[in-house]
Amino acid sequence: MTDKIPHLDAERLRNPKRRQLLAATGAVGLTGFLSGATLSGSAQAADVSGAPQNSKLLGFTGIPASTADAMVVAKGYRAEVLISWGEPLVDGAPAFDPEGKNSAADQEKQFGDNNDGMSFFPIDEHRGLLAINNEYVNEQYLFAHGGKKATSLEDVRKSQAAHGVSVVEIARQADNRWQVVRPSRYNRRITANTEMRFSGPAAGDKALQTAADPAGMKVFGTFGNCANGKTPWGTYLTCEENYDTYFGTKQADFKITPQQKRYTLEPNEPERNWSDFDERFDVAKNPNEFNRHGWIVEIDPMDPHSVPVKRTALGRFKHENAAVTVAKSGELVVYMGDDERGEYIYKFVSHGKVDNANPAANKTLLDEGTLYVAEFVGDHSGTPLKGTGRWLPLVHGQQGLTAENGFASQADVLINARAAADRVNATRMDRPEWIAVNPHDGRAYCTLTNNSKRGDEGMPVNAANPRPKNIYGQIIRWDEKGDATAKAFSWDIFALCGNPIAHPEGIYRGTPNITAENTFNSPDGLGFDRDGRLWILTDGKYSNKGDFEGQGNNQMLTGDPQTGEIRRFMVGPKSCELTGIAFTPDYKTLFVNVQHPGEEGDSHFPNDSPRPRSSVIMVTREDGGVIGA
Repeated sequence: MTDKIPHLDAERLRNPKRRQLLAATGAVGLTGFLSGATLSGSAQAADVSGAPQNSKLLGFTGIPASTADAMVVAKGYRAEVLISWGEPLVDGAPAFDPEGKNSAADQEKQFGDNNDGMSFFPIDEHRGLLAINNEYVNEQYLFAHGGKKATSLEDVRKSQAAHGVSVVEIARQADNRWQVVRPSRYNRRITANTEMRFSGPAAGDKALQTAADPAGMKVFGTFGNCANGKTPWGTYLTCEENYDTYFGTKQADFKITPQQKRYTLEPNEPERNWSDFDERFDVAKNPNEFNRHGWIVEIDPMDPHSVPVKRTALGRFKHENAAVTVAKSGELVVYMGDDERGEYIYKFVSHGKVDNANPAANKTLLDEGTLYVAEFVGDHSGTPLKGTGRWLPLVHGQQGLTAENGFASQADVLINARAAADRVNATRMDRPEWIAVNPHDGRAYCTLTNNSKRGDEGMPVNAANPRPKNIYGQIIRWDEKGDATAKAFSWDIFALCGNPIAHPEGIYRGTPNITAENTFNSPDGLGFDRDGRLWILTDGKYSNKGDFEGQGNNQMLTGDPQTGEIRRFMVGPKSCELTGIAFTPDYKTLFVNVQHPGEEGDSHFPNDSPRPRSSVIMVTREDGGVIGA
């Protein structure tokens, strides 16, 4: 079972008269820690307790928060648009229509909307490919009629065409800037209607079979693609997240199943009404179609004719990203978060080993392996914000994953991974989002973006998620002692995000490495560069008032894992999320995405656009040097 600490609230922690009453629970240690006390005896005290040390890794001056409708970046850097939603991508594509009159057929040839995770694949020193997720659409900008719902099958097809993945060839210019190559044999759109295939233990299972695909082996489309991963053999992993929001029905007597409910299906009020015009998304008429999404999809960006593969061994849930690393013993390890309140952190370990000399031999590595889910327990010495944990295998026949408990096969375990994780008593987390692995010591870091329901019935605070009504989020990390295949780990909190401006004391202040100068909420995107700098991107509240006073628009920050120091590097335009991060091999260009600018109707990004447009941004140093150094 998950180690638990009693429900805490801000008043109890702020009130000195109550602190003695909390001593036996360990909460007094948490209070003292958040007030800036040193964690004596903590192996990681230098990282997160007391004032953070000055970093030798961070070679730029942090910038203040911004509320401007513009990209703001650290001094000595430039941030420029590489490509925006609707730009021509493949041969025959028309130009973007600022009035929104491009057709569905046009959009199939244009760069997709709301770009999120991405990876860079070099061709040579001056050319490369960006594989970029197109997570969802802002209907009021996509449709010429400006409504938030589709009104025809043409609207649905246009929306489906704006989802998925865009593969874009780019070329470096003499001044170190990059440009999109048009035409290019590599440029490609993968949409919600692109043919794909299943592989792994669940392929062909009866739960994946439909009238259109009675074999359960061929599936169309990927959508809700959040973040990403990159394999050692040069393929792209795109992660299907909020796929449930695309399914619905108008059938009055339809009753949702427990399995559908566990994946938060709301058939009467889908966020997108594709099911009104496309029966594939009507869960009453095609109930198994729902099971065919929520997977990780492998794409070969170098082969524009390749068929994407949904890898079922990695489990089905709301995948945020896939952090890929190779264990010292050679197995492929993939860390994954399930982005919803109270969900879990997973790890996949391949049975086979990576063959760097023969990339073709690696094609089945993601089909054969063990899926694990994490359990976090507290430090029993009473030291807050650290502890130990273990990886619990999700294997049919083990730990209650049996037919008697609703799991008839390994396919059942994988298709219903959330229920399997429930069964083995994994630790419910505060929305696990991106995971990144430090290239120097192998520690994995995970953003837990927020959880407004933490502390409610059924979701008590616990050691790794210590705050009720967690509006700010935290970054947790675990150490497997250099062995990514390990079954046990130690963990601590690198940053308990907070706001010292709005909350000078108490549990919402944050750890001491959160200051008035770098305060932020809802860490989301995450990535390391080769020197070990941790890049943190946010997707949170941007009201800049109340609990969020002084935090401005969403932003990107850089952290030093050794000293704990965090500096703000970039701020995005109004109402956007900054997300996705990719570097060129020389680390002289950083690519980052501006997603959904103006979702509140308050932006004209980029370039005074009448319809705000999600865009890929390239960041370079004015002196041509390494980013962040």
